Amino acid sequence: MSDKRQDYISWDEYFMAVAKLAGMRSKDPNTQVGACIVSNDNKILSMGYNGFPRGCSDDDFPWAREGDTLETKYVYTVHSELNAILNYRGGSLEGAKLYVSLFPCNECAKAIIQSGIKTIIYDCDKYHDTEPTIASRKMLDAAGVSYRKYEPTDREILITV
Repeated sequence: MSDKRQDYISWDEYFMAVAKLAGMRSKDPNTQVGACIVSNDNKILSMGYNGFPRGCSDDDFPWAREGDTLETKYVYTVHSELNAILNYRGGSLEGAKLYVSLFPCNECAKAIIQSGIKTIIYDCDKYHDTEPTIASRKMLDAAGVSYRKYEPTDREILITV
């Protein structure tokens, strides 16, 4: 009989930490969102964070939140969920789980549904009452994609590099 360690982190803690770590790659000065796609047998398939498309310099495109539409980040940014889906090189995502630090918007919900992801575990839902998030939940419900809020354990995970 072994005396294995009992205080190891759960799968949810592990994958949400990976998603949040991915979000730390974002150069967005206001919102850093990360996503991690996981197979049913708990293997990481892909990760993503919010940023500009490949080849579009983050020094040449705007990070502003307000102003003329073409002078804001919103028309140029690829969200973490879509980046994770597009970064996957292994074929089908059918039945996969998505860990994401912010509840998906309506545009990401479409990509999640189309990719075959069946479960979303999200951390923050600060835009819960906005039209894009209401539309997102409507589509996810209709398509049979389940979602649940991540239940934090208040465990602190410290990474020193």
